[in-house]
Amino acid sequence: MPRRNAIFVFLLTLAFVLSPFWVPGFGGFDPDRFPVPQNDPPVQPEGYAFAIWGVIYLWLLAGAAYGVWRHHNDPAWGAMRPALAVSMGVGAAWLPVAIRSPIWATVLIWVMLVSALVALWRSPRDQAVWASWPLGLYAGWLSAASFVALGLMTAGYGFTTQSTAAWVCIGLAGVLAFVVQWRLARAPTYGIAVAWGLVAVAVQNDFRFDSVAILALLGAAALILPIIRACRTI
Repeated sequence: MPRRNAIFVFLLTLAFVLSPFWVPGFGGFDPDRFPVPQNDPPVQPEGYAFAIWGVIYLWLLAGAAYGVWRHHNDPAWGAMRPALAVSMGVGAAWLPVAIRSPIWATVLIWVMLVSALVALWRSPRDQAVWASWPLGLYAGWLSAASFVALGLMTAGYGFTTQSTAAWVCIGLAGVLAFVVQWRLARAPTYGIAVAWGLVAVAVQNDFRFDSVAILALLGAAALILPIIRACRTI
């Protein structure tokens, strides 16, 4: 049974990694799928930031394969696999949903985030390069992306302005990231991924001090201390 679970997680991870091939050229939610079109929203990071997915995909797949090979019977690895399976399974279906329904895509990305955080907390402390570090990078990027999606939704459905949505959601993303990285006290890749996204938001806003860029930069800077603290556990 443990080996079967490890193989199941690997297959779900493989499906997740291959999902961009099912929806080639996806560049984010279609602005016109919202009642209030979201053209150039300030909450969204600059496009280059999404390149982090290449690293996330490869590292998660390598970690899942290593888990099958060397740790399929390890209870420490087995503890994280149920939550990881949920996140990978939902992630494999996310892109096809995202091109059709921003609402459901936002719901699903939060499911991915919560299950990824559960898996990260349960991940083994040894063999971190294959377990908690790739999970940390994945969960960190999802932490940023989930609040970006929420910001697009709240502004896109007229609950608030684009500017207000950006300030609230970027602020909340920074607070969540700081708390998670501080409490986790390991897997510095989590904070690094969030900081990467926050800096990209500042770039998207041209580093203007009259925009959400200043909050994004402050959030990234605030993560330096917990990231350094996490690095000391390596």
